[in-house]
Amino acid sequence: MKKKVIAYLHTHWDREWYREFEVFRLRLLRVFDNVLEMLEEGSIPSFYFDGQVAALLDYLELRPEKEPQIRKFIAAKKLFIGPFYCLVDEFLTDKKCFEKNLEIGLKISRDFGCEDFIGYLADTFGHSKNIPPILKEFGINKAMVWRGVGDLPADFVFNGVNTVNLVRGYFMDIFSAPISIEEKAGWLEKDLDKIAPKASDYILMPIGADHLGVEKNIAKQVEDVNKLLSNYEIELGSPFDYFEKVRFETHFDDELRDNSKTFILPGAYSARMKLKQYNVKCSYMLEETDRLQKSYGSKYDAAIEYAYKLLLQNQAHDSICGCSTDLVHAENITRYEKIIQIANTIVEELRLEHHFKTPVMRSVVPIPGYEVVKIEQGFDNSILYDTQKIPVTEDYTTVYTLKKSPKSRTDLDIRLENGKLLAGGVQIEFVIREDKGDTYNFGAVEGDYGKTAEIFEISGNTIKTSFFDVKFERGESLLHFAINWENTLKDKLWQVRFLMPEPVRETYSEDMNTIIRREFDPDYDMLQHLPKKRGIEVKTNFAPMQRMVWAQGLGIITKGLTEYEVFKNGLSVTILRSTGVISNPHNPSRSTPAGPPVEVPQAQQSGPNSAEFAIGFFNVEDYQKHIDEVFPHY
Repeated sequence: MKKKVIAYLHTHWDREWYREFEVFRLRLLRVFDNVLEMLEEGSIPSFYFDGQVAALLDYLELRPEKEPQIRKFIAAKKLFIGPFYCLVDEFLTDKKCFEKNLEIGLKISRDFGCEDFIGYLADTFGHSKNIPPILKEFGINKAMVWRGVGDLPADFVFNGVNTVNLVRGYFMDIFSAPISIEEKAGWLEKDLDKIAPKASDYILMPIGADHLGVEKNIAKQVEDVNKLLSNYEIELGSPFDYFEKVRFETHFDDELRDNSKTFILPGAYSARMKLKQYNVKCSYMLEETDRLQKSYGSKYDAAIEYAYKLLLQNQAHDSICGCSTDLVHAENITRYEKIIQIANTIVEELRLEHHFKTPVMRSVVPIPGYEVVKIEQGFDNSILYDTQKIPVTEDYTTVYTLKKSPKSRTDLDIRLENGKLLAGGVQIEFVIREDKGDTYNFGAVEGDYGKTAEIFEISGNTIKTSFFDVKFERGESLLHFAINWENTLKDKLWQVRFLMPEPVRETYSEDMNTIIRREFDPDYDMLQHLPKKRGIEVKTNFAPMQRMVWAQGLGIITKGLTEYEVFKNGLSVTILRSTGVISNPHNPSRSTPAGPPVEVPQAQQSGPNSAEFAIGFFNVEDYQKHIDEVFPHY
C-alpha cells in the first residue's frame, strides 16, 4: 500500500537577501499574481504564504485592487497567512520583539479573516527552546521547523507544542526543474525514502522554494508523478491537513542547534557586528520608550507600532544575520536610525511635558548627579520640540550630553602583571584569527589559534595594546570596557578572551530575556574536524547570546556582541568578524555553498568600529540587576 504524502504549495519569501527589497518585491508581484490566478480558476487547492504577513502587505501596497480577492480566498481557507509579521531570527531577537512580531502579525492576519495559524519557522538558523511557550501564550499550538533538529522524528512535541520537522527542508523545487516527469518521479522517490523512516503514516512535503512561483501545471505534474511512484501517493493540500492526521509522541525540550543533518550557519551571529549592535540598542530603546509612554497614556501607540515594524523588518534572518548585499544592509542602517529618531523624540517630548530626568539626556547646563560625556554646539531641546518656536542663530549654544553617575563604584580592580591583564583573578586577552569563511560561517584555518595582542601599559583609564586602546571605568558593580578603533584588516575574527580558572564545561547565557544553560566539551577542537567531503558543516563551540554570558562566577554583559566561543578554559566573545562574500564555495568550515557567492566588501567592516562590554562576578540568578546597570531603565 502506498504511503500518503500531503504536499503544500508555498514560496519562502525573504524580503531582501542577495537582491534588494524593491527588486524582490517586483518579483513578488509576478509570483503572487500567478498564485491568485490559479486559486481563482481552481487549479490549486490552497497556498501557504510563508507564515508572515509582511510579504502580503508589500504586495498589496502595489496591488491594492487585489485585496477583496485575497480576503475571499482566506475566508474559504484556500490562502493561509500569518501568524508572524515577519520571519525573524530566533536567537538575535529578544522576547519583547518576538511578542510584538506575533501581536502585529496576528492583528493583521485576523483583520484579513485568517484564524488558522502555525508557528512556521522553516528557515531560521536553529530554534530557541523559548519560542514554543511564547507561541502558546498567543494561542498557537502548532509549529514547523527544520534547521538544527538533528535525529528527531518528523513529528514531535517541542517544549509543549506539536511540531513538524521538515526532514528534507522547505526547499522542494523539483517540479520546476527542466527534466522529464520520469526523472522527477525518480528523484522524488529517493527523497521521500529519506523522509519515510522518520515519519509515521503520513509524510508532509513542501512544494516551493525561495522566491519561487507555482508551476501552472502543478496538479497535472502531481497526477503524472503519482502514476510512476512505487511507494508513495502525493495529494495536494495544506499543512493543517497533515496536523490533523498525525500523532505527536516524542518530546524534546531543549534548543535545536544540532548541525549534524542541516546547516545552522552559526557565523551569521557575528557577521556585520554593527547590525547586531544597532539591533540591541533599538530593541532596548523601543521597549523602554513604549513602557515610558504607557505610563503617561497611549498617544504614541501608532508611532511605537510603526517603529516596531521597521525593527522587525530588520530582524528577518537574512537581514539581522548580515548575509545580504551591501545595499540591503545600508537600508537596514537607515531603518535603525529612524527607530532611534522616533524613540528619542517620544522620550524627549514626554520629558519636556512631564519634567522628569532620564539616564542619558542633553542639557544646556551640567546637572548634579550626572557626568558629562559629550560637549557640542547645538540647540536647546526646549526650543527644538516647541511647536510654537523655530530655532534661530542666536539660540545656537553649548549643549552637554549627560549620563547619570553611579551611586557607588565597584571595588573590582584591573591590573597588569608580567604582561598579563587581570581582573578579579581572570586573565583578559585580545585575539585576532584568520577567517577564510563568509557571512554564514567563520572559516577556520588549520593550525591557526590566533594572534594575541601585547598589553603595553595601563595609563589612567586606558589599556594600551598592540591592537587598539581599551577604555575602562568602574560602574556600580561592573567594570565597563569600550573599544573604538579603525579596522584596516580583512578576513579576520576578533575576540576578547577570558581565561577561567577551570575548563569551561557549561555556560549560562541570555535567550529571549531569560537564562539558558548550555553544556560544552572544552577539549573539542573544530580545527581537527574541518570537513573533507561535501555536505558537512563543522560542529563548533560557538553559540549565540543576547546581552549576557556567564561561566564560573564571571558575567560578561555586552551591548550588541552576540556570539561567544568555548575552548579549553577560555570563554571568548566576538567583537568583530570581517569577511567579503555572502557564501564562499571554498569555506573550510562548510563544504557546500549556503547561498550565492556575491561579493560584499562592506561586510569587512573596514574603518571605524566599536565594542562595549562589562564584566563582574555575581550569581547568575542575579543577572538582571547587572544588565540594568548597562541598560538602565527610565
